Amino acid sequence: MQSRRPASRTGRPRSATADAAILAATREALVELGWSKLTLSDVALRAGVAKTTLYRRWAGKNELVVDAVAELFDELELPDSGSLAADIEGVVLQFAAILARPEARSGLMAVVAEATRDDALRERIRASIVDRQLRLVLEGRARAQRRGELPPEPDPAESSRTVDLIFDMVAGAVVHRTLVSGKPADRAWVHDFTRVLLLGLTTQPDGGAA
Repeated sequence: MQSRRPASRTGRPRSATADAAILAATREALVELGWSKLTLSDVALRAGVAKTTLYRRWAGKNELVVDAVAELFDELELPDSGSLAADIEGVVLQFAAILARPEARSGLMAVVAEATRDDALRERIRASIVDRQLRLVLEGRARAQRRGELPPEPDPAESSRTVDLIFDMVAGAVVHRTLVSGKPADRAWVHDFTRVLLLGLTTQPDGGAA
């Protein structure tokens, strides 16, 4: 079943305050009720808005949960720790901490499952979560290039492919570790992951024989 796309509307501008209240109420409902029992009526009641207000903004439950989860990932910040490795470790630890939150875990897994049969929802996930967080890779890579830790990539097409690959490697590994395997992405794991990401499988572990 395809997601409904809201028709173009004119009139009073959207309220940022109402949007924030609705997204916060959605995350609260996810924690208390879980995905299956969450309804737009309950979210509207918690947010103190009319149900019609939700439908003017979101086509349905799937889209609402995507945006509620996406707002959590907007909290991610790339630290300036002095090296590419330290910067990666810092942002990956933040990412893992967000995925450990019940509202992020249940919401993300639910909408990804729904997106396997809903192309419009998959596109919304890409636009609202993936594309918005590509900023972290772009910022980190540019900083590392200025430090001389990474070579410049003058070809825009090649540069874009590299950004996508880095994002896929980091996001895929952390999501699999925390949501699929159910193992902690603690400092030791993040350190080892970053070493493999930057140096490859053929490099000796820290302290290993030459």
